[in-house]
Amino acid sequence: MEIYGRVRRAVRVEGKSQRAVAREFGLSRDTVRKMLRYAVPPGYQRQQPIRRPKLGPWLGVIDAILEDDKQRPVKQRHTAKRIFDRLKEEHGFTGGYTIVKDYVRGEEVRGREMFVPLTHAPGEAQVDFGEALAVIAGVEQKAHYLAIDLPHSDDCFVAAFPAETTEAFLEGHVRAFAYLGGVPTRILYDNTKIAVAKILGGEERRRASRLCAAQLHGSDSACEQLGRVERSIGSRLPEAA
Repeated sequence: MEIYGRVRRAVRVEGKSQRAVAREFGLSRDTVRKMLRYAVPPGYQRQQPIRRPKLGPWLGVIDAILEDDKQRPVKQRHTAKRIFDRLKEEHGFTGGYTIVKDYVRGEEVRGREMFVPLTHAPGEAQVDFGEALAVIAGVEQKAHYLAIDLPHSDDCFVAAFPAETTEAFLEGHVRAFAYLGGVPTRILYDNTKIAVAKILGGEERRRASRLCAAQLHGSDSACEQLGRVERSIGSRLPEAA
């Protein structure tokens, strides 16, 4: 597990190429790619559903009971023991309690809403360009605006420009840094051509020359697919450029 985290950090945080990391840790590039694909080792994945020959003929009955329970108050729902008793009394079930209990527990877990915690380190930013219609001097026209979002603090800066250009990209950053009172420690970019010169395959990107120059001023950057800042684009009011 330790080497798993070290490999992911070397690529995602330190900016090393997958080829270099594979050589450093003595791994194949396919192995490195798999490590980058999952935040934690995925482990064994069952290819076929579990066969329950003794329970099979009664699965429809159990599923119907569980579905009906969804409409009942929690304290009035069937326990695995109560379902087992009903199968024996009403449907002539001859199997054991354990297989009924395991199936019921499994269905309860599968039907439960799951949440994956998402955390962002202080100082991390996400950047993306968006488009919207704006009324300027009484004329409706398309505006291109740069959104810079700080997920940890939920702060966001948005500036609108006439076009999505390198000049707008750089000026938007200058305005954002002035607004924030500093430079983020790490910035994640979408695959915009202004930030990404070439997609090399997998998660490797060749940064645009202007972006590389910006890194000399103390901010690390990574070009990745984003989610949060893209949602911000639809919910923030742009500042007139």
